[in-house]
Amino acid sequence: MLKVVGDDFVRRYRLQQSLEALERVRDIIGEQSYERLKALVEYRLFGKDFDRAPINEKIAVAFSAGSDSTATVKILRWTGFDVVPVMVKLPQIREPVLWNAQSYGAVFVEIPDYMEKISKQIEKGAPICGKCHSMIMEAVEEYAIREGIKIVASGDLLSVGSISIYPKGKVVRLNLPAFLAMDKKEAIAILGRKYALGFGCSLWKSAARKSPVLKRFAIQRVLRELRAGAIDDEIATKLILDVLQK
Repeated sequence: MLKVVGDDFVRRYRLQQSLEALERVRDIIGEQSYERLKALVEYRLFGKDFDRAPINEKIAVAFSAGSDSTATVKILRWTGFDVVPVMVKLPQIREPVLWNAQSYGAVFVEIPDYMEKISKQIEKGAPICGKCHSMIMEAVEEYAIREGIKIVASGDLLSVGSISIYPKGKVVRLNLPAFLAMDKKEAIAILGRKYALGFGCSLWKSAARKSPVLKRFAIQRVLRELRAGAIDDEIATKLILDVLQK
């Protein structure tokens, strides 16, 4: 499932930072979740095996059915958590994606006035991905709070080390791939199948045709992920070419 990082100095440093961040939320998430997440990081660091029997601890995962969130679900279930994939039903999500999400046991929530809020961003020629992501995470956190779930996980690859797990309001946010110092290729490998790389959803593509400046923001985002080591040159090139072809 997961590879040991070996002598990779940067990844080992990030994982040690993750362990320090985990200590800061220990009292919030409870001892069982703490011990299991600590064992997961130590497995990644040292290859030290651990008990992966199911535990009665739920984690809500912001689920898009993409590579990063799917890898997050798979890893957490492999670790023994009771994982609840939570998909926000957005108008741009196609039926096959919803069916795929159902196969993972996803629950569905909605965002009131989603299109109204996103349309305002599009009219201004402003980036929409950040706004969309923040609304999605808020909706998943609200679901978790209603259900009494303490941890909300995402497939974020960027927020590494000390900010990969932290308290946010009434929940703890866990950016799992970042917490484990993973990159995009590792996430894709966990899927066990071919994965077609592309930038943005159909809504973003439509917005970019109307406001080409959005392509500049998209390329900046890809380069930020490249600088952070979340993606490599090959993936960055494919994503940038995909952006330019829209």
